[in-house]
Amino acid sequence: MRPDTAAENVDHNAEAARLERTAGLYPEDAEHLLLQAAAHLELAGARAGATALYDRLLSSADSLENPHLVRALKASNLWEYGHEAEARAIITGIRVAAPRDPAPWVIAAEALEAHDELEAAQETFTEGATALLSGVTEPPYSTHALLFGRHRVRRMLGAPHDDWDALADTLHSSSVSLDELHDPKRVWSLGSDNPAELEAEISRLRAELGAYREALSRPFPVAVLHWPAAELEELLTAYPTLSEEYPSHELHLATIEASLRELAASGTPNLGIVTGTVPSYEAFAASEGASPSDSSLLPQYATTLAARGRAVAWP
Repeated sequence: MRPDTAAENVDHNAEAARLERTAGLYPEDAEHLLLQAAAHLELAGARAGATALYDRLLSSADSLENPHLVRALKASNLWEYGHEAEARAIITGIRVAAPRDPAPWVIAAEALEAHDELEAAQETFTEGATALLSGVTEPPYSTHALLFGRHRVRRMLGAPHDDWDALADTLHSSSVSLDELHDPKRVWSLGSDNPAELEAEISRLRAELGAYREALSRPFPVAVLHWPAAELEELLTAYPTLSEEYPSHELHLATIEASLRELAASGTPNLGIVTGTVPSYEAFAASEGASPSDSSLLPQYATTLAARGRAVAWP
């Protein structure tokens, strides 16, 4: 179940509890599963419970893939239920640590922005962009949110465009410019009696929705799932029905190569390979409430691994 599913369609507390149980069974995927569980708790309004999960993860920070992301999420959550001082301290620590992943920068800056700390938000976005993009001619997709967020905050502050803003404008592909999308006066047009103003605002909202859908559709590589020989043997021993998908390891490798070449020939960009493990796959199946024997889970599992940054670029 996606954490952003509306509350009326899912019991977020129950989903969080299920994900916690699954994390206990599969420790190697605990970080991913517990972050999902914390998101469900936040949506359920159980913010103290979400903080407890973040603390649980941070108690073993040395083993985390992205401890700065966990800290940023914790800070954002803390601020929402009255723990402003602690949230600020964590955000300061993230800025000092200067992580190499854009997500903690974005979450920290947006937490500041959400609480009208626009100057601090701008500084945080700028520090992140400077740390990750100085000297980079083509910013990776994952860093676009840094530049767009910075542009948005500076627009609200009435700051003049600079080089980073110009780069954000270049990366923005919507038919409506960033200046229009980030116009602080837009809110007034929603209450206007002028049909032309309302129609223009509807067009801007449609453009925003289109950009959001595009971001959701391609935030990570199109990845093909690869099983090492030992893992494939273990998988087929545990779930023999999957032998229809994987008659042999040699054929599996040949299929991967053929699939990637076919995708490349069709013009599909951003291709990659993700490597599966049986415990990770079983944890994924459990999180989906499905059996690992269900072959339809395999492409979903590959997509999930890619979304978690596990894809290796091909070729």
